[in-house]
Amino acid sequence: MSNQTDDRPVKPLSAAEHGIMVGSPPPPDKRISHQNWDSPPFNRWSFQHVREVLPTVPITRGNVPASAIPAAIQDFDSMAVKLSHAGRETTVLGALESTYTDGFIVIHRGNIVYERYLNDMTQATLHLSQSVAKSVTATVCGMLIHRGLIDREQPVADIIPELSNSGYADATLRQILDMRSGVRFGEEYTDPNSDIGRVDVASGWKPPRDSLPTAMQDIPPTLVKEREHGGNFQYRSIETDVMAWIMECVTGKRLPQLISEELWQPMGAEQDAYFTVDRGGYALADGGLNACLRDYARVGLLYLNDGKVGDTQLVPTEWVRETRQDGDKAAFLDYIYASHYPNGAYKNQFWIRNVDKEQIMARGVFGQLIYVDPSCDMVIAKLSTWPDFIDLGYSLDTLDVIDCIAAALKD
Repeated sequence: MSNQTDDRPVKPLSAAEHGIMVGSPPPPDKRISHQNWDSPPFNRWSFQHVREVLPTVPITRGNVPASAIPAAIQDFDSMAVKLSHAGRETTVLGALESTYTDGFIVIHRGNIVYERYLNDMTQATLHLSQSVAKSVTATVCGMLIHRGLIDREQPVADIIPELSNSGYADATLRQILDMRSGVRFGEEYTDPNSDIGRVDVASGWKPPRDSLPTAMQDIPPTLVKEREHGGNFQYRSIETDVMAWIMECVTGKRLPQLISEELWQPMGAEQDAYFTVDRGGYALADGGLNACLRDYARVGLLYLNDGKVGDTQLVPTEWVRETRQDGDKAAFLDYIYASHYPNGAYKNQFWIRNVDKEQIMARGVFGQLIYVDPSCDMVIAKLSTWPDFIDLGYSLDTLDVIDCIAAALKD
């Protein structure tokens, strides 16, 4: 039996049921603060209201019509699903509720077949995606690479002189895209003194503390090399910020403008999106993106449809192909949860559940997900507010739901 037990709530309380930010004014113990906003249960409210908590910058969708996604709705609410990790049977809707889902959408053969909003989220709500932002940022990076604006074999220090004395000096963008640099970076989310804890302060997600950096681009120059570049995969959020820094240096444009011009407008997003920004105006590439559920799904559709929006080639075909097919399974074997993904890999800032089936995922802590399955012609997006940064049980339960729906759609 796993670590998921029956004492977990089958139907967690919504933000409103918790009384968070309810009333005028809300009770002191129910108010969002700079310190508590991403902690449970406060995240049930704040992940849908980030721009009321932190400074942000918009990603505009422009004036073009939203790309159409027809609907052919099926009722999966009562479909039985066995949650192998939880050790119980429930329904699809029951599983969504128990995994703290805020929004869930299934697109099959180009049609929305299932869409559910919980915890007072709506179709128009913009929701924090955490590290799904990495995959979105990398998508635009891939476009710049294939346009010849960025050479991913060039040493980082040749592009960013500020990193000449850091561990990234002789790393390449290719190694950064696949998180296979040799730079030391600690990703211990619950330790405020870890490297990712320093990022929380530098990004503005947590209050200033001691003498820690208050701007994201002050962190990479302090990081050192602990092994040769090109080794096995090791997850380091800061890699995405180095990638975004390269993108900004090469183009002379800030990341939100790049995302807007290269991706959000041409893919036909239906809502503006936004990034959180630090005190230096830097948009947090590794986790600060907020968008609506359907627009996250549109990103997934690009990878399902070989980079096309309708008949227009937006993301280069070769970038999509290598992301889906070229993950190095051997380099993934040291990952802590590799045994749960026996054909897993990591490529171009995407997780690969199964290289052979080309099932790729954009994932973020607290339960954010874009799931692309070409074998089923299916894209799923899920936005959540788990009570913990990482929960293997909720991850595997979500995959059980996805597999159940995929099997039904193949019938």
